[in-house]
Amino acid sequence: MTTDAAQPTERFDPAAFATFRFTTRTLSDDGVVTLGYALDDAIAFEERFTLPAGTRVTDADRARVDGLLALLHWVTGVSYFKTAAPPRVALDGPHPGPAAAALLEALYSEGLGEFAFTNRLPALPRPAFPRDGAWDGGSAAGVVAGAARPRSQAPRRVLVPVGGGKDSVVALETVRRSGIELALFSIGDAAPIVRTVEVAGLPHLLARRRLDPGIGALNRAGALNGHVPVTAIVSCVALLTASLHGYDAVALANERSASQGNVAWDGIDVNHQFSKSLRAERLLRAALAEVGAPADLFSLLRPASELAIARAFSRLERYHPVFTSCNAIFRIDPALRARSWCGDCPKCRFVYLILAPFNAPSHLAEVFGRDLLADPAQYDGFALLTATGGHKPFECVGEEQESLAAIRLIAAQERWRDHAVVRRLAAEALPAHPPADGDLDAVLALSDDHDVPDVLMPHVRALLGA
Repeated sequence: MTTDAAQPTERFDPAAFATFRFTTRTLSDDGVVTLGYALDDAIAFEERFTLPAGTRVTDADRARVDGLLALLHWVTGVSYFKTAAPPRVALDGPHPGPAAAALLEALYSEGLGEFAFTNRLPALPRPAFPRDGAWDGGSAAGVVAGAARPRSQAPRRVLVPVGGGKDSVVALETVRRSGIELALFSIGDAAPIVRTVEVAGLPHLLARRRLDPGIGALNRAGALNGHVPVTAIVSCVALLTASLHGYDAVALANERSASQGNVAWDGIDVNHQFSKSLRAERLLRAALAEVGAPADLFSLLRPASELAIARAFSRLERYHPVFTSCNAIFRIDPALRARSWCGDCPKCRFVYLILAPFNAPSHLAEVFGRDLLADPAQYDGFALLTATGGHKPFECVGEEQESLAAIRLIAAQERWRDHAVVRRLAAEALPAHPPADGDLDAVLALSDDHDVPDVLMPHVRALLGA
């Protein structure tokens, strides 16, 4: 008999489970996605996404997005697989093709690298996904398995996911410059998202996610818990929404820096941002091609470093009072979530550091609520951004080279050089690295390794290249 996840046994033993199962998936007429999973035959999970208001799904629509719905089912399962991280996976329905299976095996291994490392698992999970020669859902047009989708030349309507941070602001303003029709997308309506949408003045497609209500009780009973590759989940929901609302592309705001890992372990570079990396993006694009997805996907900011994005964002001053890139504020007291910055986490420090070269101290102190670089207690956290004293933090922070470049810039600026943290970084952190590290020209240069459509690249260069 299956036990509901909301009523776990007294103690949850991850080692007691052998197989994680993908059971059912449905898409209702009014746009509710229901996804089913199970651990062996013992514990069942059900997750729901409610797609944006006005979503109406016909049988023809279901046939058109069947492959995307399957991808969403398989990708989202990582949130429940992690409770026990069993050695095997099984699919009750059609199996993925080779490209989708490659994506899933990466997400369920490298995408769980931080989770495995911080939980001190003996090794990285490496479940093998059963696969077919081509995706056999029966309704999606197939392509050569594993072939990457060619770069789109001219998207007609673009959906830009926003999370309330600086990167999605720069992405949406880049698309706006191009004149291509666009709308914004989010899962949930946290205050920074709402404020960003209001300033942007663009249409907003809002989806909602409901995790299985019993997952919290399982965690308290002993289930494994930790970071999952959530960007892959958001991407699949955005793609499904785009396809049902007539958008032919989803433009992510993942930057070049997201491809750099945090620490080497068990044969991989553990990367907090794995599902934002170029490798994950290209695996997903190949899977989309394999299942005949109606919408394309690319990361518009992929050519750029975080420092280049911060420079561009610094010019978009109307967004400065409303944005936040702090993740910690969402993990603490819900009463504090109307605030934008906790002021004491790696993300707050990193964003402050990369904005500092392009903004006055008084302006940043107003945005963040205090001057982080004037607080001597913040030194160790800032130094860690350069991997001085340890490895780069498990957070959405950029490359060590970017942090070094930002420190070199502010250490040379009269308005910043006498701040307590800046003085110490210049005296202790910078000398710990070769003089060539943090080369500004190299950090700010745009990379050619990306899948941005040709029609958008002139606007990327205009906003991010200088």
